[in-house]
Formats: sequence, structure tokens, C-alpha cells
Amino acid sequence: MNKKVLIDVWNKDKLIEFAQELTDNYNFEIFAEESAYNLLKENDIKSEKISYTDLNGIITEDKISNFDMVVINIYPIEEAINKDFDETQLTDKINISAHCILRAAAKNNKHTLAVSSINQYKQVLDELKERSGEISLKLKREFALKAFEKTLNIDSKILHGLSGRFEEDTNNYYSLNIRKTKNLKYGENPHQTAGLYFTGNTIDYEVLSGDLLSYNNIIDSSVCTEILSEFYDVCACIITKHNSPCCAALGKNIEEAWLKAVDCDPLSAFNGIAGFTQVVNENLAKQLSSVFLDIIIAPDFTPKALNILRENKKLIVIKLNTSLEEYKNYINEEIKVTPFGTIIQTSDKCELDKDKFKVVTKNKPTAEMVEDMIFAWKIVKHAKSNAIIIAKDFKALGIGQGQTSMQDAFELALNKACDGSKDAVAASDGPIQSIDNILAAAQGRISAIIQTGGALKDENIFKTADKYNISMITTGIRHFKH
Repeated sequence: MNKKVLIDVWNKDKLIEFAQELTDNYNFEIFAEESAYNLLKENDIKSEKISYTDLNGIITEDKISNFDMVVINIYPIEEAINKDFDETQLTDKINISAHCILRAAAKNNKHTLAVSSINQYKQVLDELKERSGEISLKLKREFALKAFEKTLNIDSKILHGLSGRFEEDTNNYYSLNIRKTKNLKYGENPHQTAGLYFTGNTIDYEVLSGDLLSYNNIIDSSVCTEILSEFYDVCACIITKHNSPCCAALGKNIEEAWLKAVDCDPLSAFNGIAGFTQVVNENLAKQLSSVFLDIIIAPDFTPKALNILRENKKLIVIKLNTSLEEYKNYINEEIKVTPFGTIIQTSDKCELDKDKFKVVTKNKPTAEMVEDMIFAWKIVKHAKSNAIIIAKDFKALGIGQGQTSMQDAFELALNKACDGSKDAVAASDGPIQSIDNILAAAQGRISAIIQTGGALKDENIFKTADKYNISMITTGIRHFKH
């Protein structure tokens, strides 16, 4: 007795090969929606054309059970949303019939295999070959869950798209469609449980060596890579620890960047995560192997470098397959669940525009000072508030962060920098509110400060900076990070 398969696909890649296998080797009788039917006919694959209106009641359970397999992939509704289609154009792209049939097939998984992606074709054929033309209940259940995940994701996107056209506030609805990929050993602390979930907007990376990533590894690696993306087109080294930057530098080459960065705070670098914007070579790997690090992240590693790093069995080596230039495309929203409610905000992607800088002091900064200030500003953006970065020659000299007062952050950064603060620049993640901060900078012989501006005492702040020959730039951009 022939098996029956229903095909309605928007993406017709690999369909010909898949349908040919089903008919030639496993005796499937194909029923295809018009566009799929026409394609199959052009390629001499026998099928019967169907129309949902003709198949009266096809989406009911008893009708779906007549099909051994349903193959449906639906127009990616986000394309219509991103193209800013109007209400009519958007609703025309919503294939409710196919959507309902896919869901019905998933519900009827004891009898029907719900194939919802072209990526599943090979798995189906492998199963048919291994089981002499039969499909296991295990695979039917696996595919049913993926089909429900697919329809849930589509429903969520339709809700977002239509709410943007029906209502003035486009953010009234939010749905997070995630799937657990693995359990983590534990959470932030051993008494907490945690899991890693796939959200559909995940970067491509490989763990080339070492243990599986822990909760804290993932958080710290994310911060490190996010800062690296600020410097994707130059040689940069960033070291993070406890979800915060502790060392940062640019160099003429990647080895110089490492030496300058680790010199910022060797003590904090211990047991930290080191990230690089360029390929890690053999010479750098030898230097890295002499320092106790948890993780090393880079776009790639030479074979000899990888062999050296793999000698340390506890060291985790991560290769970034997603380019650092594209990395920011994967950071869109931040979600925090609180007892007061769930907060969702857009990620802080605000970039500096040198044309909009305001030099607010009589003492003008040199071109070198401005470049150092931009470097420091890109680092302070990712430090915990209140935050101050002291930098010179594209090297962080002192980082003060996570303080409840900016004064404490300033003094902490200056203490870290010591005598290196002479003629260095300082970056603040927010507006400078107190003259005491300028006095501290003057005592540390800071030459220039870049800050948000907009404080009540701005004029006094600017006058005090002039008094001590400190150049100052305001950006109008605040980068608080709590």
C-alpha cells in the first residue's frame, strides 16, 4: 500500500531530490499545492495537485491521519515585516491553511510526520533507509516539537507585525521563542541551576579545546566579544573577568596588543578571559600559555598555536566563526526578569560621531588625545557604572567601575594608573556632576576628559577643567551599565 505525503513549500530548495527519493525508493504518493505541483511536473515527478478548498476538511484530525507525511515550510513573515509591508500586503503573506495543517500534523504525530524545514529532508531519508521505509515514533515526536516551535515563532512574528500596523505603540506584545540546547553544570553559583537556550539569533562559534562552557564562562565571553567588536578592524586585546573589562589595548600587531593589555592589570588578568581581533599565532600562543587564563577567544588560531594552547587541558579555546564586524547584529535586546515585572530594552549600540563632539574648554585637545579618548570611551561603554577609564597610547592604564559614586570610580582608576596617568586621558560613562572629580583628575595630571555632559554644574565643571589646563569633550551620550 502506497504511503501519502502532502507538500506545500515556500522554499523549494532540495525539493526535487527529496520528492524523487520518496517516490522512487519508498513508494510515496505525492499530493502537492499548486506551486509545488508545477515544479514537480516540470521535473517529471508524478504528483496530484490539491487545493485546500477542494479538500473539504483537510485540516481536521481524521483527514490529516490519511497522510503519512506533511512537508510544509512557510514564507518567512519577518521579511514582510522588515520590508514594511502595509496591512493588506502583510496579511496576504500569512498562509493560514498551511500553518494550520502543519500544526495539525504535529498534533497527530502518532500517525503523521510533520516536516517543517528543508534541513530535515536528509534526516527523513536516512530514517527511511535505515528502517526499510518506516518512520519511528521517536522521530515523529521530535519533528512534532520542531513544528510546534516553528508555528509558535510564526504566530509571535505575526503578532508583532500586525500590532505595529494596528496600534500606535508597536511594543505592546513580546514573545520569546527559545529552546534549551543543554543543561549547564550549575549557574552563577553551585547552588543555582542553569541551561543554555537557542534563540534563533546566536553567533557561530566553535570550542576547539577545553571543557564545556559554564554559566560564568558564557557571560564573560559575551562581554569580551562585545568589546572586541568595537575594534574589529584593528589589532586589539581585551581581557574580562566577572562580567567586566579589566585590561584593554590596541597594538601595531596582535602580540603588542596583548603585552600592552596585560600590563594594565596583571593581577586581574589572572584567571580571566582574553579576546583578540586577529588570528592567534605561535609566538602569541607561547606567551598566553605562560599566564593562567580561563578562556582565549579569537577569529582563528594557527595550527601550531592551537597545539601549544591544547597542552593546557583546562584552557578553553573558542574560535569565532561569526565576524566581529557582524557581531553587533546579534545583540538586539536585553531582558531582565524582576519581581516588579519583566524589563525589555534595546541594546546599547549608540556610536560616537566625532563631528558631533563638543569641545567645552578653552584648552583644545590634540588629535592624539582625541584618538585616545575615543578608545577609552569604547571601553567605558562596557564597564559597570559608575565607571572611569584612564588611557594613553591606546592602552587602558586604570579602570574604576561598579562604584556607587563617580568620585570613588575616578580615584580607583587613578590609583590603578599610578604615575602613568600623567598626560593620559579619562573617559566617564556618564555626566560629571562634581568638581571634586576634576580636582582628582588634576592631581593625577590628566590632560583630557571625555564625558556625557548635561549636568547641572556643567559650567563650573568646564571652568575648573580650564583652570587646570584639562581639555574636555562632551558627547551627549550616556553609557550606564548596571
